[in-house]
Amino acid sequence: MKRPLPVTLAFWAVLILTIWNTLKASTFIAWSAALDEFSTRHPPIIGAASGIIWALTGLTLAWGLRRGDRWTAKALPVAAIGYILWYWVERLAWQPPRANPPFVIVLDIATLILVFGASKSLSREAYERNNENPAVE
Repeated sequence: MKRPLPVTLAFWAVLILTIWNTLKASTFIAWSAALDEFSTRHPPIIGAASGIIWALTGLTLAWGLRRGDRWTAKALPVAAIGYILWYWVERLAWQPPRANPPFVIVLDIATLILVFGASKSLSREAYERNNENPAVE
């Protein structure tokens, strides 16, 4: 089944972030002793837990996007906003100051535009699917 471009891009973005968060969680778990020893600002348990939570969320979304499930039209924007908020919490609470906030803000806005476009395409696709195959009573 051919998907609209925003849906395909959202699917690949979700998949890439899922892989990233899986690597993040496994790295925090594998290096937790060293991170504790050197007293890093970011607690290893929080990094591992957030990586696992976002990896599971990404797997669920990728599965729903691949199947074209109707619930993904609502879950995708919620997950994107949650992920962006969590990124900023991590960035402001545990990371040293960085020089590129404008770039990240532009990237966040572009991501939200992509996600809401994909969500709209998914909603339209689900609506058209329901109108083409009305239930026979």
